[in-house]
Amino acid sequence: MGFSCGLVGLPNVGKSTIFNALTQAGAESGNYAFTTIDPNVGVVDVPDPRLDLIHQLVPAKKKVPTTLQFVDIAGLVKGASQGEGLGNQFLANIREVDAIAHIVRCFDDPNIPHVLDRVDPAGDIDIINTELMLADLESVEKRHGKLSKQSRVGDMEARRQVAVLDRVLETLNAGQPARTLHFDRLDDQKFFQSLNLLTGKPVLYVCNVKDVSERDNAHVRQVKDRAAGEEAEVVTLVAKLENEIMEIADPEERRAFLEELGLRETGLNRMIQAGYHLLGLQTFFTVGDKENRAWTIPKGTRAPQAAGRIHSDFEKGFIRAEVYHFDDLVKYGSEAAVREAGKLRLEGKDYEVQDGDIMHFRFNV
Repeated sequence: MGFSCGLVGLPNVGKSTIFNALTQAGAESGNYAFTTIDPNVGVVDVPDPRLDLIHQLVPAKKKVPTTLQFVDIAGLVKGASQGEGLGNQFLANIREVDAIAHIVRCFDDPNIPHVLDRVDPAGDIDIINTELMLADLESVEKRHGKLSKQSRVGDMEARRQVAVLDRVLETLNAGQPARTLHFDRLDDQKFFQSLNLLTGKPVLYVCNVKDVSERDNAHVRQVKDRAAGEEAEVVTLVAKLENEIMEIADPEERRAFLEELGLRETGLNRMIQAGYHLLGLQTFFTVGDKENRAWTIPKGTRAPQAAGRIHSDFEKGFIRAEVYHFDDLVKYGSEAAVREAGKLRLEGKDYEVQDGDIMHFRFNV
C-alpha cells in the first residue's frame, strides 16, 4: 500500500479516540499527556460506493477495497523541536508519513483538561506549526550552509538548489508553512520534495467537536479561516460519536442511526476520503471471477506502473491494457455490453490511468 497519514496535535485533543474509531484497533487513550509514545499504526478501508456497484454488475467471489494507513503520533508540546516532551522522536515519526491529519480541539469541556488550560484552536495550530517550522528551519539552514560553499566555487547545480532553499527560508521565516511554495521548474520542485520538510507535507485539519450541533461553532470557524490561508482542507467530526457509530456492527442499524442524527455518512468516511485525495491518490479497479478489487495509485501514474501495483511481473512484462471506465459499466450494465458498445479499448505504455478506470492487463514474463 505504502501511503500513510499521520495524526498529530497537542495532547488530549482526541487523536487516539479518532484513531480507535478509524481502525477499531483499541489503541490506548486517556486524559493525560503522552498516552501515545510509540506510534500506533492502522490500515483502514477507503469507502468507495463504485466498488459496491461494480460488484453487483460483475459478480465475483469477493470484493476487496483499497486502503490507507493512519499513524497515531504522540501529542506534541511547545518546545518539541528542542526535544521537549520526547519531541525529537515524535517529529521523526511525522517525517515518515506522507500527509498530516492535524486534530484540533474545538469543544469546551472542563472535565477534559487542555494541556495549556484554555481552548484556543488557532493557538493550538500555531504551537504545532511553529514546532514543525523550527525543525524545518534547522534542517534547511544546515543544507543551505553546505550547498552555499559548493555554489561559491562554481557548482551551478548547487547554485540552483541554494536559490530554492532561499525561498524556503524566506517562507518559513515569514511564518508560512513550506507547502504554500510552488516552483515552475520541475527540477526545482523535485529538489524541494527531496527535502522532506515537515511543513511541506499536505495537511488536513480535523475539528473535534462535542456534538453534531457544534459542527460550525466559533472554534471550527477559526480553523477554517486558518486553513484557507494554508491551502489545507478541513473536516469536522465528533470523536466520541464516531466511536459509537463504529461499534454498531449491522450496516442497516448504523445507517438508521446516522439518519436519526441527520448525517449522510460518518465523519470518519469524510476524513478517510479527504486524506486519500490530500495525498493526490486515485483508484482504478480490476474485476474477475475470483475478486473485484480497488487499487490505489498516485494521479499521473501510467499503465505499466499501475500494473506493478498488482504484481511486479505485470509491470516488467507489460504489453498493453484493456481499459474501460466505471461510468460505461454503469451505463451499459455489464462488461459484455461495454465490449459490444465499443467502449473497451487497448492502451499502451504511455497511457495515463484515470480515476475510475477498470483494467485488464496483458503481460508476458
